[in-house]
Order: sequence, then C-alpha cells, then structure tokens
Amino acid sequence: MKKSYIVAIALVSIAAISCQKTQKKKMITAQPPVANKIESSQEMHGTVVIDNFRWMQDKTNPEVIAHLELENAYADSVMINTVAFQETLFNEMKSRLKEEDETVPVQRGEYFYYSKLEPGKQYRLYFRKKGSLDAQPELLLDANLLAEGKGYLSIGTFSVSPDQKMLAYSVDNDGSENFTLFIKNLESGEVLPQSISDISYSFAWANDNKTVFYTKRDKALRPYKAYRYTVGSAVNTETEIYHEKDDRFFVGVSRSTNDKYIFIGLGSQVTSEYWTLPADQPSGKFQLFAPRIQGVEYNIQAHEGRFIIHTNQNAVNFKLMETAENATDWSNWKELIPHNANIKLESFQVFKNYLTYIKREEGLRKLIVNNLAAGTSETVSFPDPSYTMSYGGNINYDTDKVRYNYSSLVRPNSTFDYSMSAKTSQLLKEDEVVGGYNADNYVSERIFATAPDGTKVPISLVYKKGLKRNGNNPTLLYGYGSYSIPTEPNFSPNRLSLLDRGFVYAIAHIRGSSDMGEQWYQDGKLMKKKNTFTDFIACAEELIAQKFTSTPKLGILGGSAGGLLMGAVTNMRPDLFGAVIAKVPFVDMMNTMLDPNLPLTVIEYEEWGNPNEKEAFEYMLSYSPNNNIKAVAYPHILATAGLNDPRVSYWEPAKWVQLIREAKTNDSYVIFKTNMGAGHGGSSGRYDYLKDIALDYAFLMEMLDVKY
Repeated sequence: MKKSYIVAIALVSIAAISCQKTQKKKMITAQPPVANKIESSQEMHGTVVIDNFRWMQDKTNPEVIAHLELENAYADSVMINTVAFQETLFNEMKSRLKEEDETVPVQRGEYFYYSKLEPGKQYRLYFRKKGSLDAQPELLLDANLLAEGKGYLSIGTFSVSPDQKMLAYSVDNDGSENFTLFIKNLESGEVLPQSISDISYSFAWANDNKTVFYTKRDKALRPYKAYRYTVGSAVNTETEIYHEKDDRFFVGVSRSTNDKYIFIGLGSQVTSEYWTLPADQPSGKFQLFAPRIQGVEYNIQAHEGRFIIHTNQNAVNFKLMETAENATDWSNWKELIPHNANIKLESFQVFKNYLTYIKREEGLRKLIVNNLAAGTSETVSFPDPSYTMSYGGNINYDTDKVRYNYSSLVRPNSTFDYSMSAKTSQLLKEDEVVGGYNADNYVSERIFATAPDGTKVPISLVYKKGLKRNGNNPTLLYGYGSYSIPTEPNFSPNRLSLLDRGFVYAIAHIRGSSDMGEQWYQDGKLMKKKNTFTDFIACAEELIAQKFTSTPKLGILGGSAGGLLMGAVTNMRPDLFGAVIAKVPFVDMMNTMLDPNLPLTVIEYEEWGNPNEKEAFEYMLSYSPNNNIKAVAYPHILATAGLNDPRVSYWEPAKWVQLIREAKTNDSYVIFKTNMGAGHGGSSGRYDYLKDIALDYAFLMEMLDVKY
C-alpha cells in the first residue's frame, strides 16, 4: 500500500473527528478522494471506450482497498453531523420490530415447521413441532451460532429430507453467494463431517432420503453444472449429471410439488428448457421434457398423470398448457388456460384437486382458484384499491388450502389461508408494528404520469393524512424497471420514519418491469430501454406538477439495475432532483458488457443487448451512466457497494463517483460507501440492515434540508 494512501486516510479521519467536535452543519473540511488514473481503453465498432480507472477492478491490490477505505472515511466525514440522528433513526426503526416473533407454521406430515426471532439476536432460529402446535419445539438450526465470529451470514438452502430425518442447509459468510452445503442428522443432532463448498442456491432431495442434487458455478459465477451426491459418502464421489455450455443459461435443480419428480431447469433471460427424473429413481437418467426454442419460456409442475406448463409460446402474457406424462414434447401440448392480451398470467401452483394461478390485471395481482372436480373457478377478493399479494409456503400437495401473503402501502403484511372448498380466507397473522400503528393516519393513492410517447405510467403514493400540496413536501421516488420484476406497493414499517416527518413516498411503475403486463417489460428492454428512463422522469415531473414536491425536495432511490436507472436519469435531467441514492448501482455498463469474462455478463445480452452488434453497442453507449457524464451541476449523490458483490461489482460505483466529481460544476456532495464484508444485499443481520437504512434516510434529509 502506498504511503500517500495511508496519509490520505489519516487526514480524512482527522477531518471527520474535527468536524464531529464542531458539529457545524455542512462544514466539511475533508476533500473527496481523487483516484489515480492509468490510461486504459478499448475500441469497438470504431468507437474508443475509455476506462482510466480499470485498475480498481483488482481487489487484491492494496491500493484498491486503501482507496475504498478512503472513500468510506470521506463519506463518514460528510455525514458526521448526522451521526446522532442516524442513531435516532436506527432506534426508531428497531423499536417498531417485534423483537420476539415467529413465522406462521407450515405443516408437513406430522411436523409443523417455523422460524423464530429472539430479542437481541440478528438471525433466525429454525424449529419444528411434532403432532400439534402445542408440542415441545425441536431446534433444527440456530443461524446466530453459524454467524459467530463472522461479519455476514446468509442461509441459502434449508431443506428437510422426505422422511424428515435429515436437514440440508447451506451457508454464505461473505456475501459472495458461494455457499457451503452441510447435512445434519435430525435424530442424532450430528452435522455430518462431509461438507460441499462452492455450491449455488438450488437443491433437491430424492425420495430415497440419501441422494441429493445441487448446482455449482463457473468462473463467471453462472450456475452451469448439476451434481448428484450420496449423503455421507466422500465429497469427491459427487457425480456431474448436467453441464450447460451455453453462457446465456443458468442451471437449477428442484423437486415437483407432488414429490414425484426431480427437475433440472435451464433458463436464459428469454428461453427455458427442463429435464425430468422420477424422484424414486435417483440414479436414473434425466429425460428432456421439451427442447429449448429461442425466445420461448416455460416452467412445469407434475399433476395426476400429466404436466401443467406455464409458457409464453405464442402468448406474450403467458398461458397454461397441459400434456400427458409420457408425451411431453411441444407437439403434444394442449391449451388449459388461454392467453389474454390484457392480463398477464404470472405464476401458478397445483394441488391434487385444485389448480391456482396469479394473474396481473390493470397492474394488480389477483388469485384464481379452479376446483378441478367441480369445474368451478373463483377469484379471491382483496380490500384495498392498491395492494400486492403473493403465494405463501404451499408445500402440501393434497390439501384444500392455499396460503398467500397480502399487504399494501398502508397495510402491514398479512398471511392468509384460503379454503378452496369453503371459499373463505382465514387470517393467520398480521405483522405487528410495535408501538402502535393506525392505517387511518395515512393516505395511499395511485396517479398517472404521461410519458413522452403518450403512455400513461402509474405512480403509487403514500403519505400522512393532512399533507398539503404546496410543493414543499420532501419526497422519495423509487424506481427499478428491469428484468420484468414488478415493483409492488407493499408496506414497510421503516418507511414510517419518513412519512411521519412529512415525506411523500412514491413508486414509479415504469416500463422494463411487468407492473402492467409482459408487454410493459418488452417495451422497456433492449432497443426500447430508454423508455424506462423517460417514464421515470415523467413520474418525477408529475409529482412536481401536482405540487406534491419540488426539485430541491425531491430525492430518488434505486438499486442494482435500478441504480443504472439512477445514473441514467441523473445524467439526462440533473436539474430535476435534489438528492440521489444509488444502491449497488450497475453504472459502468459498457466496460462490464464489453468483458464476457466478468460475472454474469453474457447472460445479460438478452436484457440489454449484445455489444458485439454495432446497433446495440451504440444504443447502450448512448445511455450508459459512466459514459454520459457531463459538465453540469449534479444533485447530491450517495452510492453504495458490497466488496464481495457477485452481481454488481464494487468498482462500478467507485468509478462513477470519480467521474461525476471530475465533471460537476457545483459544490454538491458525492459520497460512496462500501460494505467491506458483504455482497449485493448489504448487511445481513436484521439490526445491521437497519443501520444501512438509517444512513440512507439521514443522507436524504440532510441533503434535502429537512428538519430532523
């Protein structure tokens, strides 16, 4: 490590201490770090793409770590006046948590499974009860013990064997999403000495209770191989059963809901393929279900001698098909639930006597229940005009109950069982907001912005009752808009810390998501990606036009691909926003997409475009955040990263903030925080995570000049 970096870190730390002593608002004496430049560029289609900060991509280089620590120290110095307020926010949000809380038990055979949070503990404890909910609890796993001495913990797999005598669980201790698999004998309490490292998320048990299936990743962090392993045998006896050589495809393994099959699922951004194996024949050979067809997606479940298939084959909004177990090729599929051009069929779950599916109509999800014996269909009704719902823990095949979760911007998450025979919903649990919460004190509504091409873009809003539309309300506008992932209007108790201080919280349901159906997604990807950005800008302008807020009071937030959104709209309209929070932002788009050896690059071609094609290259280059920074006044910016992030590398925002500081013509604050022991999701503990949010909120209020 160069001496200059050590001295610089020390100087920033001294400045931070000095600032803390004076406690004068926005009197920061430290200067932002200036990274070294080493000339680097590459040419593509006659265009030179410059990247003079490429050296930052080597985190084994001590100067890289020193620079990140310098950035962290500078961010601390800028935010030093908010330290006490961050603690206030943290304690406020922590006080709303139910310190001792349990999930709704899920019954599997004679056991009831649930997890629990205990006071003062960061992570969950996993239990089961035998026979009834009044039985003595049996502790299966204490994640707090697994986290001891570690700065991070994520549980990947948590799967009990079919005979419920063995538990498979996997652990990631640094945020890299490289998991180590362990097997625990639940009768003896022994964790078997054999562990398997470097596995991915997916996992499945065979019906013999000793054969397991899992996947591993390649150097680009793509799950590309599936393995079979016999529990208790030497680790080197694992057998490779599938190798996907196309870099666009991920490999996953799963188990059918009726416990009859093991699946190998293959998926790119736009194409799917499945292979099947009877779960009673774990040493057998997987059979191809239906060969992949470029641009066609499908997924399957087994049901009473047939397969039910969810597919977009000649159906942009998806449909359900069926085929006999012994005739799975495309030519044998028959339509079950037809395609609807105005309604997206999002997902489905099968039960022995029922077929259920979730559709999205006019931006809202609806649950449909088909009674197969009676030939009837019911739509489960929900009380709020704007809400979100999703399937809950449905692991039982032979049941008349379907579990779902429900919430809205003003209603805490609730878990229900819907009796498919009695056609009634039973509330099992509503998440408690400790200290009291009254939904009547808040207002939720939906308005629409008009995009430049005339498209009406929904905006979901929530704010405290009595708010005046005078243009002076601090506002946080959230956006994502990629990968067809919907942005749901759900409840957050943490958000009350904003609403109770006069904030408006808004969600921009922009194209690139599937908020208004699959075509909504198609109209915000590839060569139509800029619709995502102009939609978001239109939403911001609408909030100002309707006098909810004004530019000096408007903050925006997005993460990952939503961080690319933050970078793009900040370049396009730096005059429109007062503050920007970009969480693990995908902002170094061109340099990442031009390097097929980087993690997950090739699979992204079908979302953003293939830069080897001139038209796609030029289009991406025209909005890539790091390549479109200009000499203008930029808003205040907070960027974050995780050092071990396998999805969006820390160097993307590290470069971004350097480039903005170089170019901007005003004295706005541009700060960058790297979590040196985490990955894409930030801090893993339930308390540590609140500290991340407290920093975001404090930055927002400080930079928007909100009294706190």
